[in-house]
Amino acid sequence: MLDFWTIFKQSFWTKAKTKAFVITTLIVVAGIFLMANISTIISKVQEVGVFGDGANEDIIYVIDDSGSLVDQLQQQLDVKESGITLKATTESIQELENQITDEKISSLLVLGINDADTIQATYTSKNANAFEQPMSIREALQSVQTNLKASTLELTGEEVAQLFVPIQFEQDAVSASSKSEEELSQARGLVYVLIFVIYFAVFYYSNMIAMEVATEKSSRVMEIIISSVSPVKHMFAKIAGVGTLGLLQIALFGVVGFVALKTSSSDLTSGVFSFFGFSNVSISTMLYAVVFFLLGYFLYATLAALLGSLVSRTEDVQQLLLPMTFIIIIASFIAFTGLGNPEATYVQYSSYFPFFTPLVMFLRVGMLDLPFWEPLLGIGILLITIFILGWFGSRVYRGGVLMYGASQSLKDIKKAIQLGKK
Repeated sequence: MLDFWTIFKQSFWTKAKTKAFVITTLIVVAGIFLMANISTIISKVQEVGVFGDGANEDIIYVIDDSGSLVDQLQQQLDVKESGITLKATTESIQELENQITDEKISSLLVLGINDADTIQATYTSKNANAFEQPMSIREALQSVQTNLKASTLELTGEEVAQLFVPIQFEQDAVSASSKSEEELSQARGLVYVLIFVIYFAVFYYSNMIAMEVATEKSSRVMEIIISSVSPVKHMFAKIAGVGTLGLLQIALFGVVGFVALKTSSSDLTSGVFSFFGFSNVSISTMLYAVVFFLLGYFLYATLAALLGSLVSRTEDVQQLLLPMTFIIIIASFIAFTGLGNPEATYVQYSSYFPFFTPLVMFLRVGMLDLPFWEPLLGIGILLITIFILGWFGSRVYRGGVLMYGASQSLKDIKKAIQLGKK
């Protein structure tokens, strides 16, 4: 047992102290804080302005042929708190377009009213990819247009308001496992993030194990290790060591994310956070996330260790891991597409396929009110598969670590098993 813990600690600290691991962790931590405060950063950048001579991109120069629309449009923009300021000008369109080209001003708006009392507007900017500002202008002009038509029809303010009274619309479902739209909104964001975390962790740490085994073989260190430690104990010690490191790293990211959201100026109950439901974290969903993360990791880590033992050069690792990579990609594709329709038949059946279960079953648990036996059955299938794969993988690993030379294909598994019997 002492040998197991020696290899466990060696696998843990060797990877934890590498520059790549430390730098990656710091980058992700910085990225989490950046994303949590992205709205504040964007606001600050917009306040400073990005144009030459300190020109603010929220100032729009307006040519108002009607002579009456600028003030009404500015009023609507102020009501919507768009932060856009209109500046009437008598300069020609050509002169203003030249100033846009020279980045002296950011945009131009030409307004007019035709014979049918319909507003005509042309928004001009340097690039055609502007989206937010034109959308705000369009919405405000629509409100101005409504007021103009209401005035023509001699409608009062109350009558105009009645035209835009929202309907009462509720969505219900007869399926016993379905959740309400509010419950789905509360679960969607957490499930999305955790599916991505499980996918990233399973893929990243499994590859790490395969590369570690291949590196030891290529440097001939493996020959020294297995002379004093059994290959089976060596395999499971590496899986446990890297797995513990991965679990601690994911936990660190989770704590950092929680702190970043709590300390940021973003409101977790509005905007995109309202849609994704980050303000309501289900304890049961978090527990299932931990369970499926651990089981998914051990399933793919065992498979990665098996495949990594077949190669003696690190250059061959990615090629031999391609089948496993495709399986993970397919599982994540099913899970992400299932976010829109978690009750789809293909999602239901694929959740019981062991290599898809960690992602797809977790999706169903988070998005649906499943009977307790369904996730329990998925966990049971995973445990049985991990046991079988561990038993088979140990036989392959026992012979695979003694194989040298270029690995041709998965046919080397048979050769490794035969070598392990000797």
